Amino acid sequence: MIRILIAEDEEPISNLIRVNLVRAGYSCVCALDGEKAADYMMNEHFDLVLLDIMLPGIDGYELMEYARSMELPVIFLTALSTTEHKVKGLKMGADDYLPKPFEIVELLARVEAVLRRYHKTEKTMEVFDITIDTASRTVKQDGRLVSLTMKEFDLLLLFVRNRNIALYRDTIYENVWGGEYMEESRTVDLHVQRLKKKLHWEDHIVAVYKVGYRLQ
Repeated sequence: MIRILIAEDEEPISNLIRVNLVRAGYSCVCALDGEKAADYMMNEHFDLVLLDIMLPGIDGYELMEYARSMELPVIFLTALSTTEHKVKGLKMGADDYLPKPFEIVELLARVEAVLRRYHKTEKTMEVFDITIDTASRTVKQDGRLVSLTMKEFDLLLLFVRNRNIALYRDTIYENVWGGEYMEESRTVDLHVQRLKKKLHWEDHIVAVYKVGYRLQ
């Protein structure tokens, strides 16, 4: 299982990130200060570090040196969103930089992108009665292959990686189709209905009033 270190001193934010990453299928460890984060990095194996810059004890820039020496991928999460801080973080070797506040769905997308770049993504995922093979982009339900289009497969992955999160239609559209969502478009609704029908997931993918959909 992919292991992620969350170095974030604001406990409510740390817990929110951890809960959603665990729901998406990752194993997480939290550090509320820089010294604890350094101890974890030196003594345990991780596939990715989510690193706040303004940490007590040892700050994120110093921890970046630890991560770089271990060839650990790093995403900076910080309220320091100026261009100067972003450029500094990226020049030090960070793989991405996400300013606070951020949407959880965006964080999950950034995490997936960095892990994919390092070939560390989970090859198979099991949810309810289906098995998803992300390498071959195939889905099996009770051992039988389910025929999904490319967009239906991407839509399924988005729901699975954001389980129990209400996803707005524009968020779904931007992540699966790209570009700007048009409110009069029925693309998202039609694809969701087809996906639910193919998987018999009418009770799992539910509509959220005036928002969009949620996998529960």
